[in-house]
Amino acid sequence: MSQHASGAVAQTSSAQKLPLLTLTAMVVGSMVGAGVFSLPRNFAQATGVLGALIAWTVAGAGMLMLAFVFQTLAVRKPELNAGVYAYAKAGFGEFPGFFSAFGYWASACVGNVTYWVLIKSTVGAAVPGFGEGDTLLAVAVSVVGVWAFHFMIVRGVKEAAAINKIVTIAKLVPLLLFVVILIVTFKADVFGANFWGGQQRSAGALFEQVKATMLVTVFVFLGVEGASVYSRYARRREDVGRATVLGFLSVLALFASVTILSYATLSKAELTGLRQPSMAGVLESVVGGWGAALISVGLIVSVLGAYLAWTLMAAEVLFVAARDDDMPAFLKRENRQGAPVAALVMTSVLITAVLAITLFSDDAFTFTLKLCSSLSLVPYLLAAGYALKLTLTRDGYERRRKRGARTWWWRRWPSSTPLS
Repeated sequence: MSQHASGAVAQTSSAQKLPLLTLTAMVVGSMVGAGVFSLPRNFAQATGVLGALIAWTVAGAGMLMLAFVFQTLAVRKPELNAGVYAYAKAGFGEFPGFFSAFGYWASACVGNVTYWVLIKSTVGAAVPGFGEGDTLLAVAVSVVGVWAFHFMIVRGVKEAAAINKIVTIAKLVPLLLFVVILIVTFKADVFGANFWGGQQRSAGALFEQVKATMLVTVFVFLGVEGASVYSRYARRREDVGRATVLGFLSVLALFASVTILSYATLSKAELTGLRQPSMAGVLESVVGGWGAALISVGLIVSVLGAYLAWTLMAAEVLFVAARDDDMPAFLKRENRQGAPVAALVMTSVLITAVLAITLFSDDAFTFTLKLCSSLSLVPYLLAAGYALKLTLTRDGYERRRKRGARTWWWRRWPSSTPLS
């Protein structure tokens, strides 16, 4: 790591650090966005109960391995900050590091555009001027929102992270209420009728059903690296990996519960016919109109919370890359509150530009969603490749053994020595 990167860590050590709960909220906040509210319909279009159970098992196991990758890297290489970017550079050189940082930053910015499009599309059901979130009025309002968030974050990263924790708790309330209500009103006959998800009850048909859900499951898990991206603010280095795993397991349980319990409420055909957000239609069928209103409000809160988390992560990647001389020097600038102000400006500018581009897209949400997913895959691959490289070379293992540290986060809570 360069002297610039070391300086970043030293400067950060003098500021207030983020505790485990706040780091975990960063992970949950970045993963629980818009995707969860569309799960009932998306899964019903592809499969039934059995296929959904298999899909969540496969996707959950795969993404858990990725979560362990970030947990392991946080322990083995505590001097590396900003997650995916730093791991790509340390493992494969400066150009892959730059490519990973730029790709991850662009992916986060484009992903944030999907949030604004979805919010305005939801509001568009009541205010026709917003359309599907791609009208001039919708884009103008979204741009105002982008810069309102920008100036809030500029006031201080720690304050923004604390707000994110509050928003994360607020958006989990309607989701947890949804799960509790569907457990209480569980219809065994409807659940049984939806079990196979199709007329053909063969291994081949089941395989095709599960395969059809994979893109959905991967997309909703984007953001599992949230704590590692913000590792330089961790109160304890071990909290980075712990927050990653705890956040992932919590989100996996929530996503799977929302999906499976919906099959015990409406038939597969009825779930398939719901408009998005389909969670609103499921709850409305059980408790009436107020259920749909609750989910709609929860969606807006959830999306805004995810937007805040992803904006923080996007700016952080640019800032640390600049500190390490892999991005233009002006991106190193911080204000008196310790916020990476130049990186935040660049992030808000790109989000604004992509919002303008949606005016010329036939399907703004799908366009930005696919672009976001494509940009995020290479940084994930490079991080996993670096973890494999460490395993093969045993780099970082001997040092941890000499210190007497334990690799697995659940064996014992380490001392509360601050990161320096």
